[in-house]
Order: sequence, then structure tokens, then C-alpha cells
Amino acid sequence: MSEVKVLEGPERVRKPDWLRVKLPTGENFRKVANIVGEHKLHTICQSGNCPNMGECWGAGTATFMILGNVCTRSCGFCAVATGRPEAVDPFEPARVARSIELMGIKHCVITSVDRDDLKDGGSDIWARTIRAIRRRAPDTTMETLIPDFQGKWENLAVVLEAAPDILSHNLETVRRLTRLVRVQAKYDRSLEVLMRAKRAGLRTKSGIMLGLGESEIEVEESMDDLRSAGVDILTLGQYLQPTKAHLPVQEFIHPDVFARFKTVGMEKGFRYVESGPLVRSSYHAEKHLF
Repeated sequence: MSEVKVLEGPERVRKPDWLRVKLPTGENFRKVANIVGEHKLHTICQSGNCPNMGECWGAGTATFMILGNVCTRSCGFCAVATGRPEAVDPFEPARVARSIELMGIKHCVITSVDRDDLKDGGSDIWARTIRAIRRRAPDTTMETLIPDFQGKWENLAVVLEAAPDILSHNLETVRRLTRLVRVQAKYDRSLEVLMRAKRAGLRTKSGIMLGLGESEIEVEESMDDLRSAGVDILTLGQYLQPTKAHLPVQEFIHPDVFARFKTVGMEKGFRYVESGPLVRSSYHAEKHLF
């Protein structure tokens, strides 16, 4: 991927063997599925068609998605439904916290849809969820994968004040492709989210998808931008097209390239780099507590 590659027309790139995953099975998988269903929770594992769901649920962990399962944005890469979300559920923080307690997990990841329809962008529910988990499961560490709150920094501050162990916000792609991949987002605004989180004294994390037509130079430039924002942890994974209506894969990146990017990222000063074809932002998240 040393050069920018653009595929013309509807042609789809054939998925290579290294992207095959096992079907979800096992007792722990069923346990997590039952708890999620019983407490009427949403997970990005399901809504985002994550290829690692079998592995993570089988290990008794899951990434919970709060504020519903309908997003107000229409990003070209994301499998989460777009539309008009339902009203905010004030009991959701307590249900999420109770589920985490029942699972007995040591580290949890919380994310959400974008709620641009709300004046506070959902920041109140975010803060209440963090605090509820702390009360119910005080020994559980926490990563929060947050939206950009449209650059309304007073809403971001509400989440930062709740002080999760890791504050994550994904850059998703390189600067040139941001308008195509994240229609309602801004590259520099995402960097500002991470910069403000770092200034608040939090451990910060971001992720980039590869295979959307970016060049290696552009990936390294984005790494430099993230390091300038003080980001500690970086994840790099392969973009997989959820449906034919989403952006097509321009290239399947070989595992050797991911390995090289891991080395480059560590040399640039990231404290931890998770880089591989099946890596997602919450993959092996428990390892990111250093």
C-alpha cells in the first residue's frame, strides 16, 4: 500500500484467508449473550458486525453500546443503523452496571452511537454510566470510546470529569479520506477531543482503519498527528465492508504490513500499538492498561 489505490466501478476485492474467523460458540459466549438479552442492552459487537465477537464473548467480555442502537450520523464504513433514535433511557446506566457486575469482568469497554439530536450529545448518560459502573463494580477498570460531541466542549467536559481509566476516540481514517469515510465528522475536531482528554490527565487511545485507499505515508502522518495530540494507545485494523451499501474495500492489507506499522508506531512513541487485520478498537482492550 505504498501508493494511493482507487478502484473504479462496483468491483469488490476478494477477502483473503487471513481474515477468516471462527463462529461464536461456547458456554461463556452463551452466558454473555443471555445477560445482554435479559437486560435489554446493545453491544457494538452485534450492531457493528465485529469479527471478534466469538473470541471476546467466549472470554466473557463485551463492548457495551449506550444511548440506543440508532445513530444520527451516516458514516460510510459503519454497520450501525442510521435514523431517528428513541428517547434516552434514564435506567440504562444502572442496567449496564448491573450486567458488568454479573459478568464479573475485570475490564469493560463502553461506547455509544452519536446523539446529535440531544442538546448535551448524550454526555449526561455517559457520565452517569461511568459512575454507575464504579459503584456496582469498583474493581472493574473501564475504557470509554466516545463521540466528538460536535465539538461542544462543555459536553465533552462532563465525560472527562467522570474520569474513565482510558478515554478513546477514533480518528478512523487519514485526513484526505475523512470527508468520504466520516461524513459529519472532522479530522482536526477528533484530534482536539483527544488533546483535551490528555490535558485532563487521562490515558488516551485512538484507532485507524486500513484498506480504504490510504497510502503508507498518510498512515504515518496520522500517527504523527495522534502523537502530537498526546495519544498513548493506537489500534490499526482492516476495514471490512458491512454491506454493499457501504464503502467498498480498496485493498486488503497483508499482516506483514500491519506488523511493520506496529514497529513504526512504537518507534514514534505510542505506549501500546495493537495492529493486525482483525484488530478493532476494543480488541484486547484489557492489555492497554499499563
